[in-house]
Amino acid sequence: MRITVFGGSKPRPGETAYEEALTLGRLLGAAGHTVLTGGYIGTMEAVSRGAAESGGHVIGVTCAEIETWRGIGPNPWVQEEIRRATLNERLRTLIESCEAAIALPGGIGTLTEVSLMWSQMQIRAISPRPLLLVGEGWQRTFEAFFASLGAYVAPADRALLTFVPDVTGAVRALGERP
Repeated sequence: MRITVFGGSKPRPGETAYEEALTLGRLLGAAGHTVLTGGYIGTMEAVSRGAAESGGHVIGVTCAEIETWRGIGPNPWVQEEIRRATLNERLRTLIESCEAAIALPGGIGTLTEVSLMWSQMQIRAISPRPLLLVGEGWQRTFEAFFASLGAYVAPADRALLTFVPDVTGAVRALGERP
């Protein structure tokens, strides 16, 4: 499968979030999946590294806007680069090019990626596919959202999200899909 992994840019080697993303990449690569990430640092780097080191194919979807803002290029484990001019084009490529997506903990960008993909599935702009949210942080975030604004979200739309406790749970959930 082609699996997009969303996640934060803050984690560094040796930190728990980085090591968990590295494990996810290793598990996905060893299972023969193609991994798509944003292609830069943090969990994107860790997933790319883990997948590449375990024999998986790594696609980094990069863009000029991010590189101008952050002043960096793709991480060294990106084997194939899909370059886009804008962040919006980058997000669209990450979302439309996958058969499943996994969201690791992250910040504004990761929340945007999850929300955009979820919305695209809701309106059937893309076919529904697994959107797995890893960790207690996502679970709590969406519980608060549903508690406050749940009247705006139909049960069928809530069902488009799958919450998993950790990266092994995410890989397990991929194997359970019909």
